[in-house]
Amino acid sequence: MSFRLAGFSGSGYDKGRGVLWQAAWVVTSSLIVRRTWCPSVLRVSLLRLFGARIGRGVLIREHVRIHWPWKLRIGDDVWIGVDAWLLNLEPISIGSNVCISQSAFLCTGSHDYRSPTFEFDNQPISVEDGVWIATRATVLRGVKIGADSIIGATAVVRKDVAPNSIVLAPSSTVVPRERRES
Repeated sequence: MSFRLAGFSGSGYDKGRGVLWQAAWVVTSSLIVRRTWCPSVLRVSLLRLFGARIGRGVLIREHVRIHWPWKLRIGDDVWIGVDAWLLNLEPISIGSNVCISQSAFLCTGSHDYRSPTFEFDNQPISVEDGVWIATRATVLRGVKIGADSIIGATAVVRKDVAPNSIVLAPSSTVVPRERRES
């Protein structure tokens, strides 16, 4: 199959805010939020100002990329590590006591390869309480990660993860937590 990208319409994708609000976020994110010198408390405050719903005790490190804050929900006592990227074209919901490590990538966007014009195929991501997403792990659109699960370093998660599971790289094997080796 060949694509006719010139025919791409982006139909069905709602950015959630008008172009001026989007532009204000892009400037604020680029000049302040992603910078090393910006303290976490200021990052959290600015994200809330732009519509993110964020609980107490949240630590967001430098260089974290968040596409649209108004499509982000974060519970209490969450850590988001350096260079993490939350590409939330659709909502990302993160529970409490979650650690998203350095360079992790949560991506709600994709394209329909069956569409001749390569239209969007976006879906939300849900991360339940007590989850650890380790360094450079990737969570793809439409995935729900069950409570108290671990997503290992560099793992790629393409389907839902049951609670109390461990997803290992490179094969993304899901191992029930109670049966793992010590």
